Amino acid sequence: MRILSLFSGAGGLDLGLIQAGHEIIWANDIDESAVTTYRKNIGDHIVCKDIKDVAMAEIPDGADVVVGGFPCQGFSQANLLRNVGDERNVLYRFFKKVVNAKKPRFFIAENVKGILSLGGGAAVKLILADFKKAGYVLDVHLVNMADYGVPQHRQRVIIVGQRKDLGKTMLFRFPKPTHAKDGMGDLPPWRTIRDELDRFPDPDKPNDLPNHVYSAYKLAYRNFTGHRPTNPEKPCPTILARGNGGGGVCAIPHYNGKRRLTIRESAAIQTFPDDFEFVGTMNSCYRQIGNAVPVRFAECLGRELSRLESESLP
Repeated sequence: MRILSLFSGAGGLDLGLIQAGHEIIWANDIDESAVTTYRKNIGDHIVCKDIKDVAMAEIPDGADVVVGGFPCQGFSQANLLRNVGDERNVLYRFFKKVVNAKKPRFFIAENVKGILSLGGGAAVKLILADFKKAGYVLDVHLVNMADYGVPQHRQRVIIVGQRKDLGKTMLFRFPKPTHAKDGMGDLPPWRTIRDELDRFPDPDKPNDLPNHVYSAYKLAYRNFTGHRPTNPEKPCPTILARGNGGGGVCAIPHYNGKRRLTIRESAAIQTFPDDFEFVGTMNSCYRQIGNAVPVRFAECLGRELSRLESESLP
């Protein structure tokens, strides 16, 4: 399928969709470093521009799908000042504007779990009502990426929209989990952080891996996101984009208890390929990774789009 990608960041969602056989015909993000990373690894079809300044005529017609994780800081449960009036919370309207103008057969929107509870549920009700008015049948899923082979506890909300003329019943079958906690049922157990990272060399010794460097921000364990010990026998805690409150990154501690995860290790937890090279300052690279959709999960979504495409939908 031909896909428009909004708020693309470094391209985790797009890369997974490409791996599933789809074509990203246009992408957009405002972050210059993320756009540079995207161009280096994925392609030149991305435009570095504030989506609010993009005219509809600049965006190609003929897309089958619009995808994007509209900025979520205002929705995040980690943001103690979150409120319905946060200006970042209305950026979904620009996503909706593109969907309304380009009329793709499907759209896929990703956001944090906090979007469900913001304003006592008022925010998500408003968002869903707006998309229904635009002519779409909707399906909402709260997923833990660990259920899809991602070695990370990462809960995200996925909203799938289907143009009403394709039918009142949702044709998009949300991907079934490929893994389960403790290997329940017939599924293999969640992948652990050790499963993913034990293959990496010591970053303090010479190596050829891109981005295999880490923040010197000291380990200080306390009951606060990004400062808890990491259990090597469990999935990694959520890879974060935000800082520590003092302007620094919030890199997750390595399970050896001696340092933070490297940029490369953080990217591996987000299931980026080892040769995917991030561009920018250390803070920026960590942030790009934290903002991304895990590539492996994105590919699961892409495979379902491939199934739909094979059925020759109108």
